[in-house]
Amino acid sequence: MGRRQIIDRVSVNQSDYIYLHGFASGPRSAKAAFFRERFRELRRSIETPDLNGENFSTLTLTRQIERVGRERLASGSPVTLIGSSLGGLMAAWLAEKYVAVRGLVLLAPAFGFPRRPPTEEMEETLREWERSGWLSVYHYGYGRSLPIHYEFVRDAGIYREEDLTRPVPTLILHGRSDGVIPIERSREYARSRPHVQLIELDSDHALTDVLPRIWTETRNFLEL
Repeated sequence: MGRRQIIDRVSVNQSDYIYLHGFASGPRSAKAAFFRERFRELRRSIETPDLNGENFSTLTLTRQIERVGRERLASGSPVTLIGSSLGGLMAAWLAEKYVAVRGLVLLAPAFGFPRRPPTEEMEETLREWERSGWLSVYHYGYGRSLPIHYEFVRDAGIYREEDLTRPVPTLILHGRSDGVIPIERSREYARSRPHVQLIELDSDHALTDVLPRIWTETRNFLEL
């Protein structure tokens, strides 16, 4: 099925738009600001909610999904989600659970987290995190290091890509040099799903050096 056929079938160009930021980030991140500006230029709006919750230290993916679903998707009004990294994983699960989600744009989605750490160093970090119960991470949204409980990892581990079966039109943009979430995760995801289009970019996990290309592909995909 071609891109235009997919888009026409669900009319994602009639949706509202929500950007979901990544882990230890926030609605003022570079990518969130970039999308807000691009949508403003088209005289459209995009929501950029803060997904950190009331207490970042006890954050879980489940609570993030439930909050966005309850506050924004339960009404059934059509929505297109743009998600970065963990926000991309969250977007995929929101699309699985809510028919309101009519389209997805995923930027280096965190498929495989935390079950498949990309390096031995990350694997050791996860083991130490489990042993101690806590990990200190630098939070780019808050500009300081904060502790987060291992329950975050335990909870995220229940979300497996093979359980994502709803055929939501999806565009994935992923950097070939991504050392955080290897591009092979997105290749595997797209391989068995004809409703998914993967575009590989010469970039890393942040993707901030290819934002103009990302916007071009996003705008074409959503027919903005």
